[in-house]
Amino acid sequence: MIRILIADDHTIMREGLKRILDGNDDIQVIGEAIDGHDTITKVRSEAFDVLLLDLSMPGRSGVDLIHQIKDEFPKLPVLILTMHEEEQYAVRAIRAGANGYLTKESAGTQLVTAIRKVAAGRPYISMEVAEQLAMSAMPTSNHHQSAHTSLSDREFEVFCHLAKGKSITEIGELLHLSVKTVSTHKTRIMQKMDLQSISELVQYAMTHHLLN
Repeated sequence: MIRILIADDHTIMREGLKRILDGNDDIQVIGEAIDGHDTITKVRSEAFDVLLLDLSMPGRSGVDLIHQIKDEFPKLPVLILTMHEEEQYAVRAIRAGANGYLTKESAGTQLVTAIRKVAAGRPYISMEVAEQLAMSAMPTSNHHQSAHTSLSDREFEVFCHLAKGKSITEIGELLHLSVKTVSTHKTRIMQKMDLQSISELVQYAMTHHLLN
């Protein structure tokens, strides 16, 4: 029996996922979490075979959460289920330790297969993500890289919040960072990406489909 913890802040999504998994005798949802703190608490208190994790929950970020879970529970397979289709999200999640990456649009047809794969110790990623991972391992001069790939995980997270119209204060509260730290990240982002304004940043995010 594959015991599942579903971590997603949307009740409707959790219920939908449980319906998809109903009827599979080898899979059982035995826990639910609504944010990063709740996820850590549940993982520490009960044994699960797979963590089904949304990247965009309130509070702690998906990548940070993956790092912490893998530090504390290195053998727990983490399957990311997210609205983000852009491969850069997947690459960062896999690098952080996730065992699989699935978009919510694909959940209806691929979720059961993905869970069985990661539970068996095998990765579950799309061909596109596999290609991005391979390309990212090559010398920069050998392939084109979009500007946002040069950002650290924390910078990328701040970038996404800025693109969605969040203020520096709001971002600080969401990520539990000081306003000064967020401001520093913003400055580095603008420099690394050669952007002159937030409107340029938003336009870049839209062009690269980073606002899902």
